[in-house]
Amino acid sequence: MTLGRIIYRSLRQHALSTCVAAASIALACGLAITVWVVKDQAQTSFSNVSAGFDAVLGARGSRLQLVLNAVFHLEASPGNISQADYEQITAHPAVLHAVPIAVGDNYHGFRLVGVPYDKLAAVELTPGLTLTLANGRPFADGHEAVVGSFAAQRLGLAVGSTFHPYHGLYFDEAAQHAETYAVVGVLQPTNTPLDRVILIPLAGVQQMSGHAAATATDVSAVLIKLRSPMAGRSLDLLYNKQGNRLTFAWPVASVVGELFGKIAWFQDVLALVAYGVALVAIGSVLVSVYSSMTARRRDIAILRALGARRATVFLAVLGESVATGLAGALGGLALHLGMMSAAAVIIRRETGVQLDVVAWAPVMALVPAALLLLCALAGLVPAWKAYRLPVADALAPVS
Repeated sequence: MTLGRIIYRSLRQHALSTCVAAASIALACGLAITVWVVKDQAQTSFSNVSAGFDAVLGARGSRLQLVLNAVFHLEASPGNISQADYEQITAHPAVLHAVPIAVGDNYHGFRLVGVPYDKLAAVELTPGLTLTLANGRPFADGHEAVVGSFAAQRLGLAVGSTFHPYHGLYFDEAAQHAETYAVVGVLQPTNTPLDRVILIPLAGVQQMSGHAAATATDVSAVLIKLRSPMAGRSLDLLYNKQGNRLTFAWPVASVVGELFGKIAWFQDVLALVAYGVALVAIGSVLVSVYSSMTARRRDIAILRALGARRATVFLAVLGESVATGLAGALGGLALHLGMMSAAAVIIRRETGVQLDVVAWAPVMALVPAALLLLCALAGLVPAWKAYRLPVADALAPVS
């Protein structure tokens, strides 16, 4: 009987305990990989997805809140800035593009963003990618809208559709505005937060019913594309160090990094959970193989009596442990794909940022390899016991 057949028959004979151990390893493997991949991809994606802008100018307050609101459309606005402030930053020689936005309304949870379409379309969202329409045309007056691809899909909006906006950043059925907007265009997917917003003219938000007349010319923030990355230093000094009315959030990628610094503890908790599951899984492999070996003492003794060497028995028991770990590792990779797919859908829905579900990461090899090594180490104890099994005692009749 070959070594492979011995391992296979042992695994089949103790299928239930083998499956439980392999499932535990799969859970640990899948969880550990997904925690690290989602963390790394999310941080990279959020840092890179700045919608083509280097900085944001807004009301005095948190830089992170300003970026999350103006770029990712995830936070409330810290306040408005005046038309004069917008004109001042536009005229600054270091600024290549300055795009004002106004927010404060939604349609079934998807935010309306007032913006000059031509100014936004002039900016490269990512290298070589600008705002492009899949259908229709840009809006022309205060009651027309262009819808991001994801928002259009989820809301069932198409060219020719009409809708009533709702006041506030979160959907409240009792806060409907009187204005009716007509969809005149739907954007091509950009894999940026713009996919999940509805664009309308700037005046559409500023002058919407229920908004204060005194702020009819104010904007929520100004998205800024600099002529040179180093130009941000002078503007940072002007607004943040010398001034006390406005906040200049620059560079956007560094500001987003603050977000991941704030939630690092949560990632550590998930990692600890994964490590805990891994230890339990390795323990279950040890118990499974040890119990299997103990139950097969007589079978092992018979193999030895028929000529099997000690090394063969040792490798058979060790191979059983490694085979269980291998099955769990493969299951863990499959589980990772499932969890990663679910995480990508949720992050896409909530932020507009797209994760690559099948992207390769070194951790996808390191975690299974580490678990296989631990399984092999766990198998050494029962394998050594099988190696030292006294054949005569094991074959002696039980009285």
